[in-house]
Amino acid sequence: MNEQVERIISAGIDIGTSTTKLVISELSLRNVAGGGQVPKIEITDKEILYRSPIFRTPLVSETVIDIPAVQRMVESEYQKAGITIESIQTGAVIITGETATKQNAEEMVYRLSKAAGEFLVAAAGPDLEGIIAAKGSGAYQHSIKTRKTVANIDIGGGTANIAVYRSGMLCGTCTLHIGGRLVEWEGARVRVAPSIGKWLKSKGHSPLNGEGAIIANEMAKVLSRFLAGSFTKEDELLLVGKEPSWTGRIDVLMFSGGVSDCIYHEERKDESFRDIGMMLAASIKESEELAAWEWEHPVETVRATVLGAGAHTTEISGATIEVNDSHLPVRNIPVYRVDFHGVLDDVTAKMAQAVQHAITIYDALQEGLNFAFYLTNLPYQSFRDIHRLAVAFTEALKQKPNRQQPLIIVMDSDYGKALGQTILANQPDLPVICIDQTEVEHGDYLDIGRLLRTGVVPVVVKTLTFHS
Repeated sequence: MNEQVERIISAGIDIGTSTTKLVISELSLRNVAGGGQVPKIEITDKEILYRSPIFRTPLVSETVIDIPAVQRMVESEYQKAGITIESIQTGAVIITGETATKQNAEEMVYRLSKAAGEFLVAAAGPDLEGIIAAKGSGAYQHSIKTRKTVANIDIGGGTANIAVYRSGMLCGTCTLHIGGRLVEWEGARVRVAPSIGKWLKSKGHSPLNGEGAIIANEMAKVLSRFLAGSFTKEDELLLVGKEPSWTGRIDVLMFSGGVSDCIYHEERKDESFRDIGMMLAASIKESEELAAWEWEHPVETVRATVLGAGAHTTEISGATIEVNDSHLPVRNIPVYRVDFHGVLDDVTAKMAQAVQHAITIYDALQEGLNFAFYLTNLPYQSFRDIHRLAVAFTEALKQKPNRQQPLIIVMDSDYGKALGQTILANQPDLPVICIDQTEVEHGDYLDIGRLLRTGVVPVVVKTLTFHS
């Protein structure tokens, strides 16, 4: 393989509680392996080609997104960027904050991902929001550079998404109902988001009494307690989903999102936002509790999530893979993990059990829904071992109700081509997608794009949880 750089165009679209944004990026791919080694294609450079203005997220009502308006907005921005839909090869549409609770949120993100590019994937879920924002803000990179534990807090209109990284490794995530538009004023009328109603009642505060600043101060205190691991039962009323999943002390705080733009840029006061956003920014900035941590300025504030969606969601498979481009792209494929624990004993029984269990989890009604197998911790594979594994797989797949759908295998080792070709030798009519040098987890969802000139495929690993 030559050293020629391949460039692909990526789009990121973030539909948030308050605002919608778009970025176009160019990703450069290069073989980073030395001569005579197995090719290893990596993304070696990311360049932002276009950043859209920040638009108000169009809504039909408080519970419904205006899908046609969002689609028109995206089409218009593509034209301004000089980009056609056909040129978009990867990226993500991510729906964030309170917008993910709208009645048509799931329809919105899937329709837009299909209309805005062939391999523009749909993504949702508070954990993923925090991870993407941490990469767009620079927190992830800062943790690698300094080897410190960095918490990125992405605060938008409806939620605060926290992702904690230590030396480039994700330690955990947490999402809270803390945001700039949870309390809004329209003249004498006050709108309080239902998500914080119970918490406000427990505190005895009311925006009707002009207590916006007090509420913002209380939110800043709750945030500090979650970061310190000292949150109370009362604080848990603001949790979205699970409790914080990291352990150990956080060294550095970094803020991103719309509220962070007010934290770092006091001059950007938008009087059209009649909500507690500015008060929340002031409370965070002036908080004695939050001042106990070291603060680091982000690379991006309000655009952190959309930049993460455009430039940091895509990974690249290994080059030793077996795919037929006519079977690609595939989207939203759930992953079933098969851990070999370093041994290949009882492989026939193991694969039969794995296929049966995967069907029970992902295709319980025997409708023929597809899923991927993640083979991890395999021992060194001789040709005989690969053949045993291929035969065991082929036999186990007879349990599937739809045997014509592609067999999708993901491996963290370099045996993708060998295993895929051996399975095809045993069963030539079986569509096989076998990729390697890719790490996923049980319950993740997988999108695999078309084959690139460098002999690899773009891969996006994600969750698909629309929180409520």
